[in-house]
Amino acid sequence: MSTDPWALIHAERRALLADVQQLTPEQWRTPSLCTGRSVRDTLAHMAATARMTPPGFFLKMIRAGFSFEAMTGREIAELTEGTIQQTVDAFAAQLDSTSHPPGPDDSWLGETVVHGEDIRRPLGIRHAYPPEALARCADFYRKSNLLIGGKRRVAGLRLRASDTDWSAGEGPEVSGPMLELLLAITGRPAGLAQLSGEGLPMLGGRM
Repeated sequence: MSTDPWALIHAERRALLADVQQLTPEQWRTPSLCTGRSVRDTLAHMAATARMTPPGFFLKMIRAGFSFEAMTGREIAELTEGTIQQTVDAFAAQLDSTSHPPGPDDSWLGETVVHGEDIRRPLGIRHAYPPEALARCADFYRKSNLLIGGKRRVAGLRLRASDTDWSAGEGPEVSGPMLELLLAITGRPAGLAQLSGEGLPMLGGRM
Protein backbone atom coordinates (compact mmCIF):
# COMPACT_ATOMS: atom_id res chain seq x y z
CA MET A 1 0.00 0.00 0.00
CA SER A 2 1.73 3.12 -1.20
CA THR A 3 -0.74 5.90 -0.45
CA ASP A 4 -0.50 7.87 2.78
CA PRO A 5 -3.59 6.84 4.78
CA TRP A 6 -4.14 10.46 5.78
CA ALA A 7 -4.50 11.48 2.15
CA LEU A 8 -7.25 8.87 1.85
CA ILE A 9 -8.85 9.94 5.14
CA HIS A 10 -8.96 13.60 4.16
CA ALA A 11 -10.36 12.81 0.70
CA GLU A 12 -13.08 10.61 2.19
CA ARG A 13 -14.05 13.24 4.74
CA ARG A 14 -14.48 15.77 1.93
CA ALA A 15 -16.56 13.34 -0.12
CA LEU A 16 -18.82 12.64 2.85
CA LEU A 17 -19.26 16.32 3.62
CA ALA A 18 -20.35 16.90 0.02
CA ASP A 19 -22.89 14.07 0.32
CA VAL A 20 -24.52 15.34 3.52
CA GLN A 21 -24.61 19.07 2.84
CA GLN A 22 -28.19 19.07 1.54
CA LEU A 23 -29.84 16.47 3.79
CA THR A 24 -33.29 17.26 5.15
CA PRO A 25 -34.03 17.23 8.89
CA GLU A 26 -35.85 13.93 8.41
CA GLN A 27 -32.81 12.41 6.69
CA TRP A 28 -30.57 13.53 9.55
CA ARG A 29 -32.83 11.57 11.92
CA THR A 30 -32.56 8.39 9.84
CA PRO A 31 -31.05 5.46 11.79
CA SER A 32 -27.51 4.79 10.58
CA LEU A 33 -25.94 1.35 10.34
CA CYS A 34 -24.50 2.03 13.81
CA THR A 35 -27.00 0.52 16.23
CA GLY A 36 -28.76 3.20 18.25
CA ARG A 37 -27.26 6.12 16.33
CA SER A 38 -28.87 8.39 13.78
CA VAL A 39 -27.11 9.72 10.72
CA ARG A 40 -26.49 12.96 12.62
CA ASP A 41 -25.15 11.10 15.67
CA THR A 42 -22.69 9.22 13.48
CA LEU A 43 -21.37 12.37 11.83
CA ALA A 44 -21.02 13.97 15.27
CA HIS A 45 -19.02 10.95 16.44
CA MET A 46 -16.71 11.31 13.43
CA ALA A 47 -16.18 15.00 14.22
CA ALA A 48 -15.44 14.22 17.86
CA THR A 49 -12.90 11.53 16.97
CA ALA A 50 -11.16 13.74 14.41
CA ARG A 51 -10.52 16.49 16.96
CA MET A 52 -9.42 14.24 19.82
CA THR A 53 -5.81 13.79 20.97
CA PRO A 54 -4.37 10.86 22.97
CA PRO A 55 -4.15 12.94 26.19
CA GLY A 56 -7.68 14.19 25.63
CA PHE A 57 -8.89 10.65 25.05
CA PHE A 58 -7.50 9.38 28.34
CA LEU A 59 -8.87 12.38 30.25
CA LYS A 60 -12.33 11.89 28.77
CA MET A 61 -12.19 8.15 29.53
CA ILE A 62 -11.38 8.90 33.17
CA ARG A 63 -14.28 11.34 33.37
CA ALA A 64 -16.55 8.68 31.84
CA GLY A 65 -15.53 6.06 34.37
CA PHE A 66 -13.46 4.22 31.76
CA SER A 67 -16.60 3.44 29.76
CA PHE A 68 -15.97 3.91 26.04
CA GLU A 69 -19.70 3.98 25.31
CA ALA A 70 -20.31 6.63 27.98
CA MET A 71 -17.48 8.76 26.64
CA THR A 72 -18.72 8.44 23.07
CA GLY A 73 -22.26 9.26 24.13
CA ARG A 74 -21.12 12.45 25.83
CA GLU A 75 -19.16 13.53 22.75
CA ILE A 76 -22.16 12.92 20.49
CA ALA A 77 -24.50 14.78 22.84
CA GLU A 78 -22.17 17.78 22.88
CA LEU A 79 -22.03 17.98 19.09
CA THR A 80 -25.77 17.48 18.52
CA GLU A 81 -27.21 19.83 21.16
CA GLY A 82 -27.18 22.80 18.76
CA THR A 83 -28.44 23.07 15.19
CA ILE A 84 -27.83 20.52 12.46
CA GLN A 85 -25.62 23.05 10.71
CA GLN A 86 -23.45 23.32 13.80
CA THR A 87 -22.93 19.55 13.72
CA VAL A 88 -21.99 19.75 10.04
CA ASP A 89 -19.66 22.68 10.73
CA ALA A 90 -17.95 20.73 13.53
CA PHE A 91 -17.21 17.94 11.07
CA ALA A 92 -16.14 20.36 8.33
CA ALA A 93 -13.66 21.97 10.72
CA GLN A 94 -11.80 18.65 10.99
CA LEU A 95 -11.45 17.78 7.31
CA ASP A 96 -7.65 18.08 7.34
CA SER A 97 -7.09 17.09 10.94
CA THR A 98 -4.59 14.36 11.77
CA SER A 99 -5.54 14.32 15.46
CA HIS A 100 -7.00 11.09 16.80
CA PRO A 101 -7.25 8.89 19.89
CA PRO A 102 -4.50 6.29 20.45
CA GLY A 103 -4.26 3.74 17.65
CA PRO A 104 -2.69 3.05 14.26
CA ASP A 105 -3.47 5.35 11.36
CA ASP A 106 -5.32 2.65 9.43
CA SER A 107 -7.86 2.42 12.25
CA TRP A 108 -8.84 6.04 11.55
CA LEU A 109 -9.06 5.31 7.84
CA GLY A 110 -11.41 2.49 8.83
CA GLU A 111 -13.46 4.82 10.99
CA THR A 112 -13.81 7.28 8.13
CA VAL A 113 -14.75 4.71 5.49
CA VAL A 114 -17.02 2.48 7.55
CA HIS A 115 -18.87 5.32 9.26
CA GLY A 116 -19.16 7.01 5.88
CA GLU A 117 -21.09 3.97 4.66
CA ASP A 118 -23.01 3.81 7.96
CA ILE A 119 -24.37 7.21 6.99
CA ARG A 120 -24.76 6.79 3.24
CA ARG A 121 -26.36 3.37 2.94
CA PRO A 122 -29.57 4.04 4.90
CA LEU A 123 -30.01 7.21 2.83
CA GLY A 124 -29.50 5.42 -0.49
CA ILE A 125 -26.38 7.43 -1.30
CA ARG A 126 -23.86 5.52 -3.41
CA HIS A 127 -20.16 6.30 -3.19
CA ALA A 128 -17.18 4.77 -5.01
CA TYR A 129 -14.63 4.21 -2.25
CA PRO A 130 -11.00 3.88 -3.40
CA PRO A 131 -10.14 0.15 -3.69
CA GLU A 132 -6.95 0.72 -1.69
CA ALA A 133 -8.92 2.27 1.15
CA LEU A 134 -11.32 -0.67 1.30
CA ALA A 135 -8.48 -3.22 1.23
CA ARG A 136 -6.51 -1.42 3.93
CA CYS A 137 -9.56 -1.24 6.16
CA ALA A 138 -10.42 -4.90 5.63
CA ASP A 139 -6.84 -5.98 6.36
CA PHE A 140 -6.81 -3.92 9.53
CA TYR A 141 -10.16 -5.02 10.94
CA ARG A 142 -9.77 -8.72 10.17
CA LYS A 143 -6.61 -8.76 12.30
CA SER A 144 -8.02 -6.80 15.25
CA ASN A 145 -10.57 -7.54 17.97
CA LEU A 146 -10.38 -4.05 19.48
CA LEU A 147 -13.94 -2.67 19.84
CA ILE A 148 -15.15 -4.07 16.51
CA GLY A 149 -14.26 -7.75 17.01
CA GLY A 150 -13.38 -8.31 13.36
CA LYS A 151 -10.72 -10.95 14.01
CA ARG A 152 -13.14 -13.18 15.92
CA ARG A 153 -15.90 -12.61 13.39
CA VAL A 154 -13.92 -13.88 10.39
CA ALA A 155 -11.73 -16.49 12.11
CA GLY A 156 -11.58 -19.73 10.13
CA LEU A 157 -13.00 -18.17 6.97
CA ARG A 158 -11.53 -17.31 3.60
CA LEU A 159 -12.66 -13.92 2.34
CA ARG A 160 -12.46 -13.16 -1.38
CA ALA A 161 -13.45 -9.96 -3.14
CA SER A 162 -15.31 -10.36 -6.41
CA ASP A 163 -14.58 -6.87 -7.71
CA THR A 164 -10.87 -6.47 -6.91
CA ASP A 165 -7.79 -8.61 -6.40
CA TRP A 166 -8.07 -9.23 -2.66
CA SER A 167 -8.42 -12.31 -0.53
CA ALA A 168 -7.46 -13.30 3.00
CA GLY A 169 -7.77 -16.13 5.49
CA GLU A 170 -8.26 -19.87 5.23
CA GLY A 171 -11.40 -21.97 5.52
CA PRO A 172 -14.90 -21.95 4.01
CA GLU A 173 -15.15 -19.12 1.53
CA VAL A 174 -17.21 -15.96 1.69
CA SER A 175 -17.09 -13.88 -1.47
CA GLY A 176 -18.63 -10.69 -2.77
CA PRO A 177 -17.93 -6.99 -3.39
CA MET A 178 -15.10 -5.54 -1.30
CA LEU A 179 -17.32 -2.98 0.41
CA GLU A 180 -19.80 -5.65 1.49
CA LEU A 181 -16.98 -7.77 2.89
CA LEU A 182 -15.73 -4.80 4.89
CA LEU A 183 -19.19 -4.16 6.30
CA ALA A 184 -19.49 -7.80 7.31
CA ILE A 185 -16.04 -7.86 8.92
CA THR A 186 -17.04 -4.85 11.01
CA GLY A 187 -20.32 -6.42 12.11
CA ARG A 188 -22.78 -4.70 9.80
CA PRO A 189 -25.48 -7.24 8.73
CA ALA A 190 -26.32 -4.95 5.81
CA GLY A 191 -23.22 -6.30 4.07
CA LEU A 192 -24.40 -9.92 4.05
CA ALA A 193 -27.06 -9.66 1.32
CA GLN A 194 -24.55 -9.42 -1.52
CA LEU A 195 -22.17 -12.08 -0.17
CA SER A 196 -22.17 -15.77 -0.97
CA GLY A 197 -20.21 -18.95 -0.30
CA GLU A 198 -20.20 -21.92 2.03
CA GLY A 199 -18.82 -19.79 4.87
CA LEU A 200 -21.66 -17.26 4.76
CA PRO A 201 -23.88 -18.99 7.36
CA MET A 202 -20.96 -19.06 9.79
CA LEU A 203 -20.24 -15.37 9.23
CA GLY A 204 -23.90 -14.44 9.51
CA GLY A 205 -24.16 -16.30 12.79
CA ARG A 206 -21.39 -14.16 14.27
CA MET A 207 -23.14 -10.84 13.69
